[in-house]
Amino acid sequence: MIIFLIGFMGSGKSTLGRRLAKKLSWEFIDMDHFIEEKEGLKVDAMFEKKGEEWFRKQEQDLLHSLDPSENLVVATGGGAPCFGNNMDVMNEKGVTVYLKMHELSLASRLENARVVRPLVKNLGPEELLAFIRKKLQERESFYNRAHCIIKGESVKPDHIIALVFGNNWP
Repeated sequence: MIIFLIGFMGSGKSTLGRRLAKKLSWEFIDMDHFIEEKEGLKVDAMFEKKGEEWFRKQEQDLLHSLDPSENLVVATGGGAPCFGNNMDVMNEKGVTVYLKMHELSLASRLENARVVRPLVKNLGPEELLAFIRKKLQERESFYNRAHCIIKGESVKPDHIIALVFGNNWP
């Protein structure tokens, strides 16, 4: 089974994904890091040198290559669910969990992590909030197609396990 964690940048997909995979004794894949390792470039450099369309194709290829018979926790990039048929692929191959967060919570997290977030590193507080609002408006219809939607501000691995497995977790 594959558990896909989706949501906006800064929603905690990678952090929660690592914890969840450890708790389940499953493999963890951070899609951005996986592609960075494969290409030898950071995501922002790939966007700059090869373009967003090329990067989204790499995400799509990775999703198509995943085997649903393997036990995996996958943290997607924030834009991955919004490209092509990626949401359909994830919903067919596993369980999708949207870590939904309020825009002000996202702004607070991203304000503190701007140095490592190239898309927002040069934005002031108002610009950051406007950016988040715009992107959420564009992406929400994709994110809302997840099997499970959970409030991301205080989610723990046990919450995801209860949502996905109920009382029958391995």
